[in-house]
Amino acid sequence: MTEQPRDRDPEGTSPPSIRTDRVRFFYHRLDRPPLLAVDHVSLSVEPGTHLAILGRNGSGKSTLARLFNALELPSEGEVSIEGLPTDRQDLVMEIRRRCGMVFQNPDNQIIGTTVEEEVAFGPENLGMPREAMREAVDQALSFVALSELRHRAPHTLSGGQKQKLALAGVLAMHTRILVLDEATSMLDPHSRQDLMALIGTLSREWGMTVVNITHHMDEAVQADRVVILSRGRVLSEGTPAEVFDQVGRIQQEGLDVPPHTEIAYRVARRLSCGLTPGSSVTQEGAADEVVRILRESTCPRLAPDGTSTPRKSYGFDRFARTVPLSPDAPTVIEVRDLSHTYLPGTPFETRALEQISFSVRKGELLGIIGHSGSGKSTLVQHLNGLIRPGAGAVRVLGMDASRGADLRRLRHKVGLLFQYPEHQLFEETVARDIAFGPGRMGLPEGEIRRRVADAAEVVGLSDDELAKSPFELSGGQRRRAAIAGVLAMEPEILILDEPAAGLDPAGRDEILGYAARLRDQGVTVILVSHSMEDIARLSDRILVMSDGRLIASGTPEQVYADAAPLESVGLAQPAATRFLVRLSRSLPGLRTDRHTPGGAVDAVLEWHRRQGLRPEVGP
Repeated sequence: MTEQPRDRDPEGTSPPSIRTDRVRFFYHRLDRPPLLAVDHVSLSVEPGTHLAILGRNGSGKSTLARLFNALELPSEGEVSIEGLPTDRQDLVMEIRRRCGMVFQNPDNQIIGTTVEEEVAFGPENLGMPREAMREAVDQALSFVALSELRHRAPHTLSGGQKQKLALAGVLAMHTRILVLDEATSMLDPHSRQDLMALIGTLSREWGMTVVNITHHMDEAVQADRVVILSRGRVLSEGTPAEVFDQVGRIQQEGLDVPPHTEIAYRVARRLSCGLTPGSSVTQEGAADEVVRILRESTCPRLAPDGTSTPRKSYGFDRFARTVPLSPDAPTVIEVRDLSHTYLPGTPFETRALEQISFSVRKGELLGIIGHSGSGKSTLVQHLNGLIRPGAGAVRVLGMDASRGADLRRLRHKVGLLFQYPEHQLFEETVARDIAFGPGRMGLPEGEIRRRVADAAEVVGLSDDELAKSPFELSGGQRRRAAIAGVLAMEPEILILDEPAAGLDPAGRDEILGYAARLRDQGVTVILVSHSMEDIARLSDRILVMSDGRLIASGTPEQVYADAAPLESVGLAQPAATRFLVRLSRSLPGLRTDRHTPGGAVDAVLEWHRRQGLRPEVGP
């Protein structure tokens, strides 16, 4: 991949890769006032900069990204890419060549019948000469390590491979600016780390300008600069150290900080100590700060950070059980020797499940983790009969999932929410959408109305929102409506397949809060997630899958005790656990079996008390 020469301004210097000047953008809606999505945003992103953009869902991040490569044009103000104004129609193709985008769901931008064909699509449409196009495709595939899969059909790739393919398609156009819009949100830990390593190479070694829109704070700390958007405006801007020093302010905005930063911040507050400015943005720096605070006999004065109390409403540690799981709870799911093969007897035959056996008790919250393509979604679709067992047995609530006679009753009792639940909406109003499932159950009209009202109350939908079309709602409201449609069927078992993908921390906690509440009410919940943290916060027990096999099961303490088995299948311990392991090198005897920031803080303070050091004086 040869670095392309950049345009120069008249003084011989490179113009900013991206420049926005007082940009505003309105979405125009039928019979409703325009929606202001971006409000007076002025940014200048210099060549080779790695910029992370953070913000709540609806803060304007994706709209801003679309303005960068002329998918949208500003309502007011100016946007330029390497000095080229985006509102010049004759420059749009050149702007999109220079500024490429990779979206959250790679399936939405992959159209080729083979991997090679997909990567060639952009260069071909730009009119690149055939020999140059061949070279560009080969280089891009080599860079993302997909050369050996060039003749594969894209739909046969894993999620991580598809995102690499989307990235290769952008790179083959000799893009100089890369915009990632939540491109890692659907990836397992190993695939996400792999993709971020590629992006780091592009930024550091190739001098490419990278804009990463993300909810993952560990990605944001790798950037040169961080911008936080709120309600379409720039709330904060600076280096990761400068931005993440404002822990209270960020958390009050409904966002997270890196777990190690939160742990250091909370330990400091509990011991009424100040953190060295900019020190805790990295894991190494945060560990050094915690050790310093614990071992010093005196501390500097507690420095203000814009708030007097830590965030409470969106904390990592909200979901502890309020009702213990009964040891005598009956078994409601029994899976024995389950195997499944897609497209058997064809060239695309794929063994998805191999000899899976497990059981689930009533009221249990079971977490399922595994790398992309490990068989998680295939497994849970057997539990409500969407896929019938090819080999083995599945019994749910006493019903046989392979018998047609039981399937209708089974689907009334087992609710399944897919990765993008808002895609399940289709009715004219939200209320009718929520009522669809109960109506198919043949319930009386009065009972249907009751269930719609109860489900809407659980997820916080107002009467005005119930009367709207689902497609008039915001993304977060649509997801709540989809969840309400499942809850209205009052399932005894609820299956959630990546329900928080693409949501900001507040939206994530809202969705997971529904799961915790139902769990405490005795509903059996199965949660599939790539987030080790979410699984640790909620689960009574965890299943670990790899390549269609069940390789481990146990409590979070058992499954997360050893990093090596998890890393061997592309997973990882929760970030708080990894931080405790690092701290234990300096704090002998520190417990490392805690998996949330709150648990990690408790472990650190427990160690502190055992040493007989100064007492806690903070809140």
